[in-house]
Amino acid sequence: MTIEQGTKENPWKLQTPPQSSEYEMYKSEKDGKEILVCTVGKTVLHYDYRCIADLHEMLKQHGDWIDLGSTDEQKPAKEGTVEAWGRSLENPVGGWYGLKKGLRGRFGMYLPPLLEVLGLAEVEHNPKNNRMRARVS
Repeated sequence: MTIEQGTKENPWKLQTPPQSSEYEMYKSEKDGKEILVCTVGKTVLHYDYRCIADLHEMLKQHGDWIDLGSTDEQKPAKEGTVEAWGRSLENPVGGWYGLKKGLRGRFGMYLPPLLEVLGLAEVEHNPKNNRMRARVS
């Protein structure tokens, strides 16, 4: 019997786009809502689970490479980036996919590698200024 990946017992083991840091993600539930739990060192972030499908759909509609633009919640996100989309009033949830106030940023750092592992996107792995796009099947 194999344990399904993406669970607390068997999390996805990921690396940031520059491949400079390792972290884990898994699907969980909080207050009746499906969430992604992202553990980076001792820091635990939560994202709305639907961000996987929503980000994939946005990438398909965008049709080309898009800058990741990862930054902390307290800093403004560069327009036209994955990070800006992950907190935009124009996205499907009408705001932040990050769920823990103070730790809602870094969407453009931690979500792209998950979409890559799931086969939904291609992600660049340069030291900085990385981009992603929907995987063409």
